[in-house]
Amino acid sequence: MALLGQIIKRYLQIQENFTFKNSTPRNYQHQELKRLLRTAKNTSFGKYYQFNEMLQSKDVYEAFKKIPYHNYSSMYKDWWRMSHEGDVDVAWPGKVKYFALSSGTSESASKHIPVTDDMIKSVKKTGFKQFVSLLHFDLPTTVFSKGVLMLGGTTALFEKGDYYEGDMSGISAKNMPRWLSFFFYKPGQGISKRPRWEDRIKLIVRKAKTWDVSIVAGVPAWVQIVMEEVVRYHKVDHIHEIWPNLDLYIHGGVSFEPYRDSFKKVLGRPITFIETYMASEGSFGFQSRPGVKGISLVTNNSIFYEFVPFNEENFDEEGEIKQGAEAYRVHEVIEGQDYAIVISTCSGAWRYLVGDVLRFTNVALTEIIIVGRTKQFLSLVGEHLSVDNMNKAIEIVQKKKDLVIREFTVVGFPHEGLFAHRWYLACDQEVDTTELQVLIDEVLCEINDDYATERTSALTDVFVEVHSNQVFLDFMEKKGKIGAMNKFPRVMKGKQKEEWEEFLASLQS
Repeated sequence: MALLGQIIKRYLQIQENFTFKNSTPRNYQHQELKRLLRTAKNTSFGKYYQFNEMLQSKDVYEAFKKIPYHNYSSMYKDWWRMSHEGDVDVAWPGKVKYFALSSGTSESASKHIPVTDDMIKSVKKTGFKQFVSLLHFDLPTTVFSKGVLMLGGTTALFEKGDYYEGDMSGISAKNMPRWLSFFFYKPGQGISKRPRWEDRIKLIVRKAKTWDVSIVAGVPAWVQIVMEEVVRYHKVDHIHEIWPNLDLYIHGGVSFEPYRDSFKKVLGRPITFIETYMASEGSFGFQSRPGVKGISLVTNNSIFYEFVPFNEENFDEEGEIKQGAEAYRVHEVIEGQDYAIVISTCSGAWRYLVGDVLRFTNVALTEIIIVGRTKQFLSLVGEHLSVDNMNKAIEIVQKKKDLVIREFTVVGFPHEGLFAHRWYLACDQEVDTTELQVLIDEVLCEINDDYATERTSALTDVFVEVHSNQVFLDFMEKKGKIGAMNKFPRVMKGKQKEEWEEFLASLQS
């Protein structure tokens, strides 16, 4: 296996030497847009929006912008529903054979997101690019020849007549090369196909000692739970006593910063952390340079990106995009400004709002950080509190108070004629909630001027409630969202807020 690792690494070095160095993201994206339009011009969507005419325009992008923005509801109702019912050539050529089920963090009903053969190729291509990028990191050769533990949703797919549906991780697993699945993939299909997350965890924990794992991938909260359970079950001090060759953790889905310090406590020595950006709608990028937090967007992989400034001019108070909002291409954005990402893809998503808010840290290298969600922010009175602000506050609280806060969520509500925020923290240690309240408030006033201003006027109070981590897990289980592909929402509004508060009240009765 060590020889196999050396062969793989040499192969990747050769491939990297064939990369074209003079191509720019701007040129890539220009070509991707035209390629997408040409490929889809004879679909129902392409005919409706006259892709042929767009391609003949002097400025293809200006013509393209006549397509309205879509969210999942409008895209599914008007187009994807027909693909789901078996129609062909709807928003992308051919018949859709896979639908990824996704509920995200704010929707209760499952979304059915089309995954075409071309998108599967796109995801594989991005995966290969990330594999190549590992050469830039100080990793031992053995990392390429040991096991890769992927903690995702169940890989079991449900056959629905002439198509399959299930987690994106299941669709990816079904299309994984057999040699990769046989030699490297853990926990293996026998375990990963089990539908119940709890059953998968029990088997992973029990079999952990029989695997030689060098890479772990998954959402931080669930990966940390699994590692802690492995350590506890096998009665060891840290995970490296079980997996001595563990050198790399690939994470995504949520900000890793609130988890970083507590995550390190389960390790026996330092490892490399790399962030990736993948969703049910596609694989968008990954951290490609050591020592840099930014995720590098892949701009030549059948996805066209647009970026809409995330502000009150372009989005309503519910986080919905306003038609007519000005979008910018990858070469037109400004570093340090927050944008909602809009994609058009080889799965038939067109000017589709993913829901993530990101910030460019390096425009030339198309490096971004994810700072929140369009629907997960608080601005009751103009405080403009982002998930990025919240993550920073929790990170500092953990460091100053030596706490492990596994999850958190924030709600806003009317209070004594004005308004207030309430923070719910998942922590199994004894804490002084008054101290936490003061510290969180101080941090937010320091990093967010709008918040500081409103704390002197309409935002009168900040409250903190601490519950055990099990309470948060139980709520997720009640909502049918237990498992590695689900994230606890950082902000709760409307019905979701009511359900959470009713759940907590039921614990007191």
